[in-house]
Amino acid sequence: MGSREQIIQWVDAHFDEEVAFLQQVLRVPTDTPPGNNAPHADTVAELVKAYGWQAEKHAVPEQLVRDYGMETITNLIVRRPYAAGGPTVALNAHGDVVPPGDGWSKPPYGGVIEDGYIYGRAAAVSKSDFATYIFATRALEALGVPLKGGIELHFTYDEEFGGLLGPGWLLEQKLTKPDLVMAAGFSYNIVTAHNACLQLEITVHGKSGHGAMPETGHDALQAATKILNAIYGELPELKKIKSKVPGIDSPTVLVGRIDGGTNTNVVPGKVVMKMDRRMIPEEDPVAVEAQVRALIEGAVRGEPGIRIEIRRLLLSHALRPLPGSEKLVDSLRANAKAVLGEEITAQGTPLYADARLYGEHGIPAVLYGAGPRSVPESNAKKADEKLSLEDLRKATKVVALTLLDLLAA
Repeated sequence: MGSREQIIQWVDAHFDEEVAFLQQVLRVPTDTPPGNNAPHADTVAELVKAYGWQAEKHAVPEQLVRDYGMETITNLIVRRPYAAGGPTVALNAHGDVVPPGDGWSKPPYGGVIEDGYIYGRAAAVSKSDFATYIFATRALEALGVPLKGGIELHFTYDEEFGGLLGPGWLLEQKLTKPDLVMAAGFSYNIVTAHNACLQLEITVHGKSGHGAMPETGHDALQAATKILNAIYGELPELKKIKSKVPGIDSPTVLVGRIDGGTNTNVVPGKVVMKMDRRMIPEEDPVAVEAQVRALIEGAVRGEPGIRIEIRRLLLSHALRPLPGSEKLVDSLRANAKAVLGEEITAQGTPLYADARLYGEHGIPAVLYGAGPRSVPESNAKKADEKLSLEDLRKATKVVALTLLDLLAA
């Protein structure tokens, strides 16, 4: 029997164990915010001991994490070095998740299995790929064939806030410098590029006044409405800008949260808005931020008694294909065709992910892992997030076969 057939048989023989592992990592909550993620890292580090692996724990200093807006972050690196002469391939999945929210028919941290699906927050994005990557690596090592290079498993806990204290931290601290990166995917497709993202917090300061005498105040909400109109007034122009990257269309903008006012009968003295501007890979983030700030300031310039503050919450750069990534893409596509029986695409996505941080350090990175044909099918970030167990099985095989291509001596 050839090595490829052995890998496929090993994944099938150990699949119940892989599903049980995924259930365990789904059952430890990692809602971010508040972002108390060290307990999950401790659980994963304990689980991989069963395979004879040692997970290095890299705790980000507590004060830095709190200033950032989270509670605890411990990133993990599991190093699997082989003989010299091959590439080091990092496999990265993130354990932090958006809070479950309402509307679930299954417990969000239950890992319930029903009709061939596993349910839970991060079942699809991206605790599923903790299982994919661990069991793909185990399948490769179970072959017992000579390997060159190495695998590093990076389990990080800061994707939802932008990744700077996740992969960004590991890279800045020079704890890792792989040659290639495969990061958690969303679907059957391989993602080779993604949008950039700018998030701003806009605070409009006015002056409270009695509702019966509104002229005694300066209405912050009225001023905020002018800013809203200016922001949304940009949409028709943004729709005209088109990306040349397949899978990515136009830039977008929205205001996702508004807080303000004190009571129904009081002139609002302060309003806080949080906005999100997605940039296609061809846009310059510095120029876009300057333009957005000028738009906001211009909308209320000259308004009596109104002052605004603009604070950047996030500036995430785009992921762009780098030389060397084609080797990873070609192998993934060939192996996916063998396992799935069909061609899969390599394209861009309008989402953004922390894989871009590897790209910013000059390391070719692509996104691929367990998931359905499209993100909406999985209910990612919504109620009843789910993953087909067959998609987990197939992705594990594809990743393991790709690691064999890259690392076989």
